Amino acid sequence: MESLLVDSHCHLDQLELASCGGSVAAALDAAREAGVGRFLCIALNPANIPAVLQLAREFSAVAATVGVHPLHVSEYRVDASGLREWAQDPQVVAIGETGLDYFYAAASSEIQRASFAMHLRLASELGLPVVVHTRDAREDTLALIREYGSTEHGGVLHCFTEDWEMARCAMDLNYSISISGIVTFANAADLREVVRKLPLDRVLVETDAPYLAPVPHRGEANQPAYVVRVAQAVADIKGLPLEQVIEATTSNYDRIFGLAGGGS
Repeated sequence: MESLLVDSHCHLDQLELASCGGSVAAALDAAREAGVGRFLCIALNPANIPAVLQLAREFSAVAATVGVHPLHVSEYRVDASGLREWAQDPQVVAIGETGLDYFYAAASSEIQRASFAMHLRLASELGLPVVVHTRDAREDTLALIREYGSTEHGGVLHCFTEDWEMARCAMDLNYSISISGIVTFANAADLREVVRKLPLDRVLVETDAPYLAPVPHRGEANQPAYVVRVAQAVADIKGLPLEQVIEATTSNYDRIFGLAGGGS
């Protein structure tokens, strides 16, 4: 049976529905027609966690995360008990998205670090992987993972744009590296070099929809169907058949998030 891709990071509740058939169901149907079989819908804050969980309940091909994005920690405070309660939902397969973003919000770095540490501790307690957003915060991101994270359950550095040294250090901590449509951008030569070096068993692919649409859709609203473009770019960079990248990234997804099989 032909393997189906997984979009390992998307925000289905945030999709620009007018550009993808008018509904989430239509967007998922379009993705399936393109060869994408499953989707990880990522929470951003307590305000959208209920919508994320509802989508995962409604569509069997969708799994969910719960967490607070580092750019939202000043507006949305949540403690471990609140996240723990949400994480009991059977649709939840990871904690996040959490992490550090000093590019856009260096002023809130102290709050971000406290939030990230809390997410890491909770994930370790619950035996779940962590979905990490990191930008311009390499040393602190790795230091907090080392101090508070679980090397047994690890996680993912999503939408990776950092250097090979950070990727190597993260993999040593049992983190995998998720590649987005940025890899197709003309100015992403350094990222393509990282992808070339990455072991295939540590790679995931994602859209981060509705953001960061890959070439030739750059500038449009992103959607899960476009993850095929990301997988093809990874295959081209590594000189591999697309089917091999699909099989590997799907297997990696199942291993990281403790899943098997698929839904519709």
